[in-house]
Amino acid sequence: MYKYGLLLGIFFLAACQKNTVSQSQKPNILFVFADDQRADALGLMQNPYLKTPTIDSLAANGVRFDNCYVMGGHHGAICAPSRAMLMSGKSLFNVYDRLDEVLTLPHYLSLQGYRTFGTGKWHNGAASFEATFQEGDNVFLGGMSNHFEVPCQALMPNGKLGEKSYKQFSTDLFADAAISFLEKQANQNSQAPFFCYVAFTAPHDPRSPTAAYSSQLGTQKVPLPGNFLPYPNFKFDDFNVRDETLAPWPRTPEIIQSSLAEYYALIEHIDDRLATIIETLKKTGNYENTIIVYAADNGLAIGSHGLLGKQNLYEHSTKVPLIISGPGIPKNQVKNALVYLYDLFPTLTDLLEISQAEGIDGKSLMPIIKGKSTAVRETLYTAYRNTVRAVRHNDWKLIRYPQINHTQLFNLKDDPEEINNLAALPEQQSRLKRLTEMLEEAHHQTKDTINLYPKTIQEKAYDYRDLKQTPDRHQPQYILEKYFYPYQQ
Repeated sequence: MYKYGLLLGIFFLAACQKNTVSQSQKPNILFVFADDQRADALGLMQNPYLKTPTIDSLAANGVRFDNCYVMGGHHGAICAPSRAMLMSGKSLFNVYDRLDEVLTLPHYLSLQGYRTFGTGKWHNGAASFEATFQEGDNVFLGGMSNHFEVPCQALMPNGKLGEKSYKQFSTDLFADAAISFLEKQANQNSQAPFFCYVAFTAPHDPRSPTAAYSSQLGTQKVPLPGNFLPYPNFKFDDFNVRDETLAPWPRTPEIIQSSLAEYYALIEHIDDRLATIIETLKKTGNYENTIIVYAADNGLAIGSHGLLGKQNLYEHSTKVPLIISGPGIPKNQVKNALVYLYDLFPTLTDLLEISQAEGIDGKSLMPIIKGKSTAVRETLYTAYRNTVRAVRHNDWKLIRYPQINHTQLFNLKDDPEEINNLAALPEQQSRLKRLTEMLEEAHHQTKDTINLYPKTIQEKAYDYRDLKQTPDRHQPQYILEKYFYPYQQ
């Protein structure tokens, strides 16, 4: 009996040691997520008014996806469904914005032996954060806050989020929390690989960078977007949604240029703090074995097409940055495949050689990363509320506005800013028909319930003077004085 117990103990110890070695060889993951960063808001996108050397370096050392999209949303706060899709690997119509009792990527990795940590924005409820992460600090529950007064919580030893305390500045809070976790993980000599999720609330408004970054504003005049308009040409949804009230109507060049400068300053702050996080990875000896993902939840208009927010299906609002670098990833590669943010769940588990979770809608991008394939889907479907649907195929994109019976057709290769609507041209009718069929097929395949052809058609003409500018409670006083008070009637 003693010998049997001894042998069993030796076998158990050997098995544990084998498991520890196996786990330690798995790559770590640092997942950095920006808020409202459009795909072209990077220095590497030939934007001379924005410096992002850290993010640019990640792209040079990894793979960049130039056609990554968020699928959309069923309400104005696009970031909530976007984050739900990212974490669950499910499409919009299978998860919406609720993660309660839904398997998330960090939780799934924890079941595979990963140590999981989260900091920053979590817009899907306290219960789902508590179920998703083993550790967390400077956690912000909600959609947005004043960057200088962020209500933060820590994940307590009992697995529950603690009391709120108000701290500043958001970008520094979240970067510091990630650095503390990485240092603690190294000091504890943990053999488990880690998943560190850093969700910045920048460059989401209020567009109020710190003094160190705001002092640089105005040194060079940021040009207007090529598709700038003082207001949209037609009304397709509620233009009094919160994002659209952040500047007066009509939009002026001065206000848009100022907003873009502040937006870029917030992104540069992220880039600088990402550099300190990566430096911590190097100091702790984890850099060479860490996969780094950089992405954002959605884009933003900021004057494009006369809009400010992300409540539309133009490229500036649905296309986001996506960069993956680290072990097993080729360097300096750019991929043009049509991909969704929620493809990251199966992509990362595939990269880690972990079995795929059940019920995932996303597709692994590893065949593209490894050069074995150029695409994982033929078309890409996006949606906003019950007012807009779009489909993209190769360089062509069709946007359908069912309630106003309006259609746009764009050649994105020749017209990336979506200025020239080709839908009425006789020579484009066969293409229009084919893309409409693709839209209808995607509508069916995604279990979308919207009526693409309603009997009652609404008026698309409007008077911008009827629109109201209403500040929300998160805007600091000086932002109100700059963008709101001078324009109140």
